[in-house]
Amino acid sequence: MNARRRRGALIAAGLAGLGLATALVLHALNGAIELYVTPTQIVDGQVPRNGLFRLGGLVEKGSLQRHGTTVRFLVTDTARQVAVVYSGLLPDLFAPGRGVVVQGTLGPHGTFHATQVLAKHSANYMPPEARNALAQAKLARQTQRTLEP
Repeated sequence: MNARRRRGALIAAGLAGLGLATALVLHALNGAIELYVTPTQIVDGQVPRNGLFRLGGLVEKGSLQRHGTTVRFLVTDTARQVAVVYSGLLPDLFAPGRGVVVQGTLGPHGTFHATQVLAKHSANYMPPEARNALAQAKLARQTQRTLEP
């Protein structure tokens, strides 16, 4: 094998190794992504049953129940609701009627088991995805009302 072919083979092997490393990194990052979903997506069955993901929306007014450090409440996008169970301390800004993002898994009976409740320092904070989901849910409700006899 002459020097030119050997150099070409080394370059080809290097590019193949780089491609394999890139593919492995992208696969690992894709598995670590936590999806953000709305209550409507959960009710419609558009979420992974066994995976960790984030649920966002508003805390339904009048739904907050405290039992020691365990808290139960409903998260809504104004169209649908999902029951959430969380054990631990809630952020100071957590309150009914405010935006919330919870991280966890969906139980077999449709209850979301939160491992973390996320909040921002601003009392007016709402993730862009939640704001968009609320706007879409409101539009869907208005469309449904106009279609009803």
